[in-house]
Amino acid sequence: MRAEGPEMEIVHLLRATTVQLGLHSARFAQRHGMHPTDVRALIALMDDRRASEETTAGRLGAALGLNSAGTTALLDRMERAGHVRRVRGAGDRRRVVVEVDERAVALGRSFFGPLIDRTAELLRGYDERELAAIRGFLAGVREAAADED
Repeated sequence: MRAEGPEMEIVHLLRATTVQLGLHSARFAQRHGMHPTDVRALIALMDDRRASEETTAGRLGAALGLNSAGTTALLDRMERAGHVRRVRGAGDRRRVVVEVDERAVALGRSFFGPLIDRTAELLRGYDERELAAIRGFLAGVREAAADED
């Protein structure tokens, strides 16, 4: 059997980190009476908002791997909970887009903020070249995982 090199040590560390982040997200969902998919939906909506992109139900469903009926059930549940709202599109008023409510953003920030702050503080210890390497590595892993779908 071949000895594991430093690459596999990093792969195992990434896997362990992914598990811990998943558990952290699950605790948030449980404490706030949410389904784990609801949390993933809020993340997708906030990512689109940061990118100044409008999110339709179809786009959100595709990002989460849900069919139309599943997406509708998700949005109905999240809208009833006050986490999202359906509004008319800015450019095309016939289009319905989904927006995350500021109360949901504040709720997420109160729970995930300390972890985000600690992570940002860790990253401040790296120079630009190291940050570029970290960014490239994480983007490559994300692409590899997406290619597996």
